[in-house]
Amino acid sequence: MSPSRRTVLAAATAGVLAGAGGLVAAQSGPAFGAESSPVGFASLNGGTTGGSSSTVVTVTTASALKSALSSSTSQTVKISGLITISGMYSVASNKTILGVGSSSGVTGGGFNLSSVKNVIIRNLVFKNADDDSINLQEGTTNVWIDHNDLSNGYDGLIDIKRGSDYITVSWNHLHNHDKSMLLGHSDDNSAQDLGHLRVTYVHNWFDGTNQRHPRVRFANPVHVLNNYYSNIGSYGVASTENAGVYVERNYFENVANPTVTQTGDSDPGNIKVLNNYKVNSGTEQVRNGASVAAIPYSYTPESNTTVKATVTAGAGTGKI
Repeated sequence: MSPSRRTVLAAATAGVLAGAGGLVAAQSGPAFGAESSPVGFASLNGGTTGGSSSTVVTVTTASALKSALSSSTSQTVKISGLITISGMYSVASNKTILGVGSSSGVTGGGFNLSSVKNVIIRNLVFKNADDDSINLQEGTTNVWIDHNDLSNGYDGLIDIKRGSDYITVSWNHLHNHDKSMLLGHSDDNSAQDLGHLRVTYVHNWFDGTNQRHPRVRFANPVHVLNNYYSNIGSYGVASTENAGVYVERNYFENVANPTVTQTGDSDPGNIKVLNNYKVNSGTEQVRNGASVAAIPYSYTPESNTTVKATVTAGAGTGKI
């Protein structure tokens, strides 16, 4: 893939993805978006490396999966096949969780990351969850959620809340769902959430979903870059409770409300927009864009007009 067709993000912090000039291009792979390490916020704060690649366990049953995810061992957990689970399985720190092939993952339940650090979740199917599909809470940091297929859950597909921080959500395909991605627990949780919830959302495909792509409280900045929104029901991105969200070079197609600055009973938030491409879509709502903090890492965005082709080719499972 040529550089103009890829997003290149790198940490401005010394020692994180260090290279010539401090900027490292995402490594090329067999398909669009096959980065070998996370971009954006998950590359900061010491980086996100996941579990040991030399300690690998492959699981095919719910009991084996539950045990492997909760183990204190730094390891890579490979899921082979679609495993039926119930409820939320706890994930410990220092884990890489990978699906084998394009149809492996979980149905009926989801993953809970609470007070943990350094987790990678890639190439997995999540469907029919009886709660959230992926839930991050209680100060969880450095998580990379990449190249997954998520649909038809009971609550959120990817919810990030309660002081979690330094997260990247990239190249996921979300479909057949209402409330996609919550960022920030509730309007009365500012004491825990202010100064945290820094998330990069890049190259995701929101495919006929209804709302929360994401729905943000308190966080500043949040970077929503080069995502494809198609046939969205209620709204694309919502910023509330004085959050600061930078919505940059996304592709909105058949989206009446690409961005909104208030939803539900929450107070308004701030949105800054730049060069979003719109097809049969409404005008973005913005508010007090100067209050959106600067993005603290270097990056080269993809052209807005090519986002649709790039994301539909590269998002979801089977692309890494």
